[in-house]
Amino acid sequence: MSSPEVNKADKLLKWLNQQALDVINTEPLQEALTHTSAGRSSNHEELEFLGDAVLRLAATQYLRQHQGELSVGQKSELRAWLVSDRWLAIFGDQIGLLELIDMGEKGRHDTTATNTILAEITEAMIGAVFTSSGIDTVLTWLTPHWNSSSAEMLRHPERFNSKSSLQEYSQGLGHGLPVYATEQISQHHGDPQRFRSIVSVAGETSAEGFGKSRKDAEQQAAREALALIRHQSSAATSTSSDVPQ
Repeated sequence: MSSPEVNKADKLLKWLNQQALDVINTEPLQEALTHTSAGRSSNHEELEFLGDAVLRLAATQYLRQHQGELSVGQKSELRAWLVSDRWLAIFGDQIGLLELIDMGEKGRHDTTATNTILAEITEAMIGAVFTSSGIDTVLTWLTPHWNSSSAEMLRHPERFNSKSSLQEYSQGLGHGLPVYATEQISQHHGDPQRFRSIVSVAGETSAEGFGKSRKDAEQQAAREALALIRHQSSAATSTSSDVPQ
């Protein structure tokens, strides 16, 4: 084995110890950490596809076991956050996955794609842990992180569900419900821009969002709309304060 390969293997073993992950076979993890930009025949895509399904199953089991007092609607909203690309990217960053990813120069220098790459690789790693050691190991690994994320969301739900926040804003001003126009623009599973959504409020404020699912795209569009509304509100306040009294 060459020196770079030994170094990568050592880094992975150290990371596994830090995560207290009991993984039988590290080969799937090495595959999951290989981004498509590295140009290798074996890369993260298949395990990302598997990880998408494993993540939803694990989150559902977690909610049944640890958040049983919540209504089905609350569980659905919480699960949407716990399996979202945004959560995956935050989690991947927290556990130091970026340093382990094998990717090409294009991927390494495209800083705008960092969160997308982190979300993809994190999902692939979940698929890899499942492949190597099963769903119970995945649950044991993710549960402490989901506990803290769930507690934070339940304390401040408006921070995590942009669609609900935008709806409350719109109805509070008597504008009714926001209107979403969402379409699939890519056939590629896992494409972070597979769906495109445009949201409008009172036929005026409009914003665009993309995501791997309709729900993700609409959440992103709502988040962008809220940012635009806050910007417009801030600008209006600033202009008003500049007017001589």
